[in-house]
Parts: sequence; structure tokens; C-alpha cells
Amino acid sequence: MITLYEGALRFAFDNVVDARKFDAPGAEGHGLSHCMKAVDFIVETPQFYAFIEVKGNEAPVRDLVGKYRDSFLYEWASGRAEKPCYYWVVFKNDRLGPAALVARADDLKRELPSKGPRDKPWPRPFVHGCAVFNIASWNERFPDYLVTRMDATDAS
Repeated sequence: MITLYEGALRFAFDNVVDARKFDAPGAEGHGLSHCMKAVDFIVETPQFYAFIEVKGNEAPVRDLVGKYRDSFLYEWASGRAEKPCYYWVVFKNDRLGPAALVARADDLKRELPSKGPRDKPWPRPFVHGCAVFNIASWNERFPDYLVTRMDATDAS
């Protein structure tokens, strides 16, 4: 199991090849924060890569798109994007219900150039899929990647 933290959230990734905090500062992160945006985590499974962004209440779709685009480009140029890539956004706010999550996912799907131009689709998708979750829906969908809120006594 690999455990990663984003603020007061703890992600426990079980049954993965690797999981890393991609937007970490300094040498631990991607090292190009002056010119590239970054998702919070990149997780590798035997079948795919997951690019994961954790957000508070609101996040402009353009910012979310830029984070995936720059992170994917970085990984692709590094030779690590040879498996299908998925983009998942987790909102810390559990007040966002199913309808709001679907609406945000639809907005994100519209803005990501997943298949390329209409008249000349790419032979390799830019993103195989994207979805938006709150913590409860994330834990329901991904029981091997549980998210828990830490309280003051859990700080590490």
C-alpha cells in the first residue's frame, strides 16, 4: 500500500505499481512548476495511469484541463504514458451531490481534447476517460484507493 496526502486527506492506494505526489515542491515534485501545471497525484496500475486532482469547492474547468494537459505532456515526454491515461478529480466538499458531479464531469469532458480534431481523430486518445467525485463517491467507486479525512491527532 502507498499512502499519499493532500491537505487533510489521506489516500491509501492498494494494488498499484506506483503512486506519487506529482505537484510536490522542490526535487520531490516534477521540477517545472515555473512553466507547467501539475495534478496532485499520478498513480500507475498494471493496466493504466490515473492522474488525480484534489480540489476544494470550486475549480474553473480551464484550470483542471491545464493541470491534466501539462501533467500528461510531462509524463509522455518522460516515456511513462504508454498505458491508457485517466483523469479523476476529487472534490473535498461532500455537499456536491450526484447531479453537480455529473455536470462538472460533462464540462471537463467537453474541454479535454480526448479524441483529436473532428475530421482527423488521433490514433491514440489524449485521455481515455475522466470523472469527477466527492469523497463518498470516490470511496464507493475505488475501494482499493480509499480517502479518509485526518483529524488533528492523525497529523503526520
